[in-house]
Order: sequence, then structure tokens, then C-alpha cells
Amino acid sequence: MSDKASYSPLAPEPLPRGLVQVFTGDGKGKTSAAIGAVIRALGHGRKVYIAFFMKGAHPSGEFHILSQLSSVTMASFGSGGFIDPRNVRAEDREGAAKALAAARQAVLKGSYDLVVLDEVNVAVAFGLIPVDDVLKLIEEKPKGVELILTGRRADTRLVQAADLVTECLKIKHPYDTGVAARGGIEF
Repeated sequence: MSDKASYSPLAPEPLPRGLVQVFTGDGKGKTSAAIGAVIRALGHGRKVYIAFFMKGAHPSGEFHILSQLSSVTMASFGSGGFIDPRNVRAEDREGAAKALAAARQAVLKGSYDLVVLDEVNVAVAFGLIPVDDVLKLIEEKPKGVELILTGRRADTRLVQAADLVTECLKIKHPYDTGVAARGGIEF
């Protein structure tokens, strides 16, 4: 008996209908849920594109491991530092605009089955990109592309446009007792 499963995905059939999923809320797990969908898609031989909107200079563990897989293309935008929504800098807006442009190209190109816009909801909530631009992308999305939007504070219009919406609700969190984020667990 082998410790590793031997699984070779068949060439996937096109998705009959790609949906729009939103993972939002103040609880932990939004990006993790999206990465779970990415892993599932990869397991079926699908191609994936991920645009990280707010994790530029400090990519997370998932970025490191997924960057080793040939069926995943990723791009990280923004400074990766804290963005004060009351004092948004021009470079924060530029990074978000670049992320949305790259995501738009990935969606419309037709070479990806799943496209993830990580933290796009926060970018919209902070005024880095207009919600109308994200709604336009949803409208223009080809039929066979699955689109996932993550981040807190999802705009109600994005929620209405989505096919599936999951709210991650915070009941209790170690941050509240002073436990700092840990590499390999929280990022």
C-alpha cells in the first residue's frame, strides 16, 4: 500500500455553467474556502487563475505552494501593507486597478476554468475600485468560467449578482485575546 494516492485527472469537460461565488463576512476562512475550491478544480484537471488584491508584498502560504503547480497562474498586487480606508493612497488604487485588469483578462481569455479574485470585496469597500467594474466583469464572464470573489464587506450588489454566497461569521477568534497570526495557519 502506498502513502500517496495515485490519481491522474482526465481532461475536464467544459463547465456547463460557471457560477459566481462570494465568500464574505468577518470570520476566518474566506480565502481558505476559495483555495479549497481551487484544489478541487485542480484535482479534476481544471486550470485556475488567482488575483490577490491586497497581499502584494507578503504572499501567504497558499501562494507559495500553489505557485509550484503548472495548472495555477497567480498574480499578487498591492503593497501588502495596511490600507487605511479613510486615507487611501494612489498606489493602493493603482494596485487594485491592475489586479482587476489582470483578472478581467484571465476571465475573458477563456483559458481558465476558475478565476479567484481574493480580497476584491475589501478593495471595493475601501473605494480602491468601483463596484460597477466588478459587476461588469460578472456580466461579461463567459458561460464556462467559475468566478470566486472573497473578502469582508461584500457590496450588496455583488451579493445579489452572485449564485452562491457564504458568510463566514466570527463567533470567537484568538486575535481577540492577543494571539498574533501564525505562519502556516492564518497566512
